[in-house]
Amino acid sequence: MKKQTVIVTGASSGIGFGIAKYFLERGDNVVINSSGSAKLNKAYEELGAGDNLAFVAGDISDKNTGIRLVAEAIEKFGSADVLVNNAGIFGTKPFLEVDEAYLDRFLNTNLKGTYFTTQAVIPQMLKQHDGVVINIGTPLVNHALGSFNTSAALSSKGAIHSLTIQLAAEFGKRNIRVNTVAPGVIRTPMHVHGDEDNADQSAGIHLVNRVGEVEDVAEMVYTVAKSNFINGAIINVDGGMAAGHNLG
Repeated sequence: MKKQTVIVTGASSGIGFGIAKYFLERGDNVVINSSGSAKLNKAYEELGAGDNLAFVAGDISDKNTGIRLVAEAIEKFGSADVLVNNAGIFGTKPFLEVDEAYLDRFLNTNLKGTYFTTQAVIPQMLKQHDGVVINIGTPLVNHALGSFNTSAALSSKGAIHSLTIQLAAEFGKRNIRVNTVAPGVIRTPMHVHGDEDNADQSAGIHLVNRVGEVEDVAEMVYTVAKSNFINGAIINVDGGMAAGHNLG
């Protein structure tokens, strides 16, 4: 497999950190991003601060952050082969309580962040005649839960799924592939409150009756990045959550 330069947004912890680690351990170059400089510096050190790692701090909802990420990849490593649009936020609020400011938070970070970071990298991929964009979505887009009030977040994630398919159609003939990996509940710091890991409380919504681990997602992202023939796909890495509930 050829060595690639991989940009991973939202990589200071959780799934993004795990994806960056997975590629680094297999010899690829990685540029990591997060909005917080302190957490990003810590992640940089934890990932080994090696010659095949670079970082760019910045809020992904700012269009310039994507431009800076691509520039760093090209300056340090000479290419931008894979973009993993992992940065995103999630939250719950009843539909009738959602105001414009709350909805904008999700549209700005999740949709605009993914949209404009991808827009920043596509010109370089066109020059290279090769590239892969991998968005992080959610199976909840097509498998809503009536007890889970998350219309604002899911509206932004649904747009990402749609964007994936459209860009795959627009750029597939130019050897640029665009896909979405949609994780179920994954054990990340988001589920840790104090000393308590609450992730396992969601085990039952997956047919395998357990939550996923970060490596489960990283493995699929890596597989898609190295493939030459996966395009326009929404790939659920969700233990069967989208297929139905484990009611036993």
